[in-house]
Amino acid sequence: MRIAIGLEYDGRPYCGWQSQPTGCGIQDVVERAVAEIAGTETSVTAAGRTDTGVHASFQVAHFDVDVERPVTAWVRGVNSNLPESISVLWAREVPDDFHARFAVEERGYRYVLINHPVRPGIMAGKVGWHHRPLDEAFMQQAAGKLLGRHDFSAFRAAECQSRSPEKEMRRAGVTRLGDYIVFDFRADGFLHHMVRNIVGCLVHIGVGNAKPEWISELLAHKDRTRAAPTFMPDGLYLSHIRYPSRFGLPDCGRDTWPCA
Repeated sequence: MRIAIGLEYDGRPYCGWQSQPTGCGIQDVVERAVAEIAGTETSVTAAGRTDTGVHASFQVAHFDVDVERPVTAWVRGVNSNLPESISVLWAREVPDDFHARFAVEERGYRYVLINHPVRPGIMAGKVGWHHRPLDEAFMQQAAGKLLGRHDFSAFRAAECQSRSPEKEMRRAGVTRLGDYIVFDFRADGFLHHMVRNIVGCLVHIGVGNAKPEWISELLAHKDRTRAAPTFMPDGLYLSHIRYPSRFGLPDCGRDTWPCA
């Protein structure tokens, strides 16, 4: 029997999603909690790996079990064995051909930044921060140039293992809510550090260090060294995962249900 689960988590206490020999990965913690309910060691596969310090308002994973349990056991039962920084939102029985990673049609990330002269306190680690005033209209104009299929090598980390730098950006939005600026991106796939590198470039534009057209130049040159530094991980959230409709799964977390 294959079970799919939706998760949310605070990435700060962990060394990213992927399992590590030290057991510090979110995957390690979730697998231990699932094993308590399944009664045996269980491998859990996620839709995407998040890095150290990166959060998820919506992550999807699947695992296979040979035992019958009510669906509520994979939510409340697993949650009773998880730390407060990780929560299962829902569980569904899915067909054997469902795969949390390879069946994904679209992924989305949200970056939340506080734009204020003074660093955050209560939201420390949950939002990015920039102290100089940012022009969100300029940043939105620049973000629009990312839409469509491009070679995103200029926003790709050196250690990225993706087979191709070409991705189709389907949404790239910048919205200000008071002191908060929210960046939303959706694509058919993302490169390692791609969103944080894009946000770094948009902030560079937002403070007036470059014009929105600079984004087009970066895409054309395909050279990471020409772009701005990678922005801090604190405000980055995996927020959207879409599968073929036949699986009947939600595509975002409870904070944005229904998805916009």
